[in-house]
Amino acid sequence: MSRREWPIRSEVRPGNSSTVSAAVEVLEGRSAKRGISRVLPFLGPAFVASVAYIDPGNFATNIQGGAQFGYMLLWVIVASNLTAMLVQTLSAKLGIATGRNLPEMCRDQFPRPVVWGMWVINEVVAMATDLAEFVGAALGFYLLLQIPLLLAAVLTGIVTFVILALERHGFRPVEAVITGFVGVIAVSYVIETILDRPDWLEVGVNAVIPRFAGTESILLATGILGATVMPHVVFLHSALTQHRIVPKDDAQARRLFRFEVTDVIIAMGLAGAVNAAMLIMAASTFYAKGLAHIASIEEAHRTLAPLLGTTSSTVFAISLLASGLSSSTVGTMAGQVIMQGFLHRQIPIWLRRLVTMTPAIVVIGAGLDPTRTLVISQVMLSFGLPFALVPLVLFTSRRDLMGVLVNRWGTTILAATITAIILVLNIILLHRITTGG
Repeated sequence: MSRREWPIRSEVRPGNSSTVSAAVEVLEGRSAKRGISRVLPFLGPAFVASVAYIDPGNFATNIQGGAQFGYMLLWVIVASNLTAMLVQTLSAKLGIATGRNLPEMCRDQFPRPVVWGMWVINEVVAMATDLAEFVGAALGFYLLLQIPLLLAAVLTGIVTFVILALERHGFRPVEAVITGFVGVIAVSYVIETILDRPDWLEVGVNAVIPRFAGTESILLATGILGATVMPHVVFLHSALTQHRIVPKDDAQARRLFRFEVTDVIIAMGLAGAVNAAMLIMAASTFYAKGLAHIASIEEAHRTLAPLLGTTSSTVFAISLLASGLSSSTVGTMAGQVIMQGFLHRQIPIWLRRLVTMTPAIVVIGAGLDPTRTLVISQVMLSFGLPFALVPLVLFTSRRDLMGVLVNRWGTTILAATITAIILVLNIILLHRITTGG
């Protein structure tokens, strides 16, 4: 169904009512608020989505890039961040315009066998992603509290259960907690950046001038860019906007979308700054000291203390913990959206959390390498990307589905081109990992 009729329907729980009321007043022109207070009711969905761009997998990739090549690959992070802004904007717009999330649109538009196949693939991808994020959170507890990794995994499960339980009170409490975690990560890397004293001239130059230094730098750049867009959060963002605030007419839809673009720019801009700070920290600390071999999260944490002091290593562990807890929570939410959308069925979120944390506990209990687990998860993401990006571009370019929020032709061409580039880069990344090249 197209949303050109703009039916009035919204899910307003106790934790949501004040936010929805404030947003409606702004959309209807009845609000006297100005500045940030006017924008605040619309902020949240993109901050939840942004967690996927600063998850433990990003820690490993950015640290390796900075340690091996210094500031050189900063431009890749800038390009990746701009790509993330476009993709997440399209996902958010789909939810606003159609009242459907991306998996639901796939179920409505594609043949049943295709839908079932997409569901299976994306369930596997979501579980693999959640495994890595759960392991990352457990690693954060392990490094911070110096407790056995298996106990850290159990503690991670308990904390994520508590966070997910907030969802019964509406979207705002969960958004607030996740945004708080993003803030912790951001503040942590502000502290790291102050401690490692980077060369800001080099930072500025390498952020805007593309260059490489041999095959290895090209392959690592492929890893940074190709693994940036997470399929599960592309699905999730459309679900976060579909019922949050419902416009009554075309004018309100356009206004709501403009606020959502602001949400995306702020949230993804912050995530991009954090990713850049990770690479800057590795470049100014490890690369500058001739420690290009630093490639794992544990090595980075262990090496920071003698180089920058215990404060630096502690802050690093806190940021990793916040990243793992928030991204693991978001991964579980995305899994719910995937099952509900493709199959029109869902299971209790506590049961999904229990099921998806089991593989992670098995991996940790078996003593497998945590960083290697993060790398394997990137392979699974490569398999899932086409099933998120291609339908997203197709649907958002159709006027019969999107109405006044349909993509402009230039947006569709840009999105299709970026999608093709990302898919090619992920194929290269997949080949590199599987062949060891």
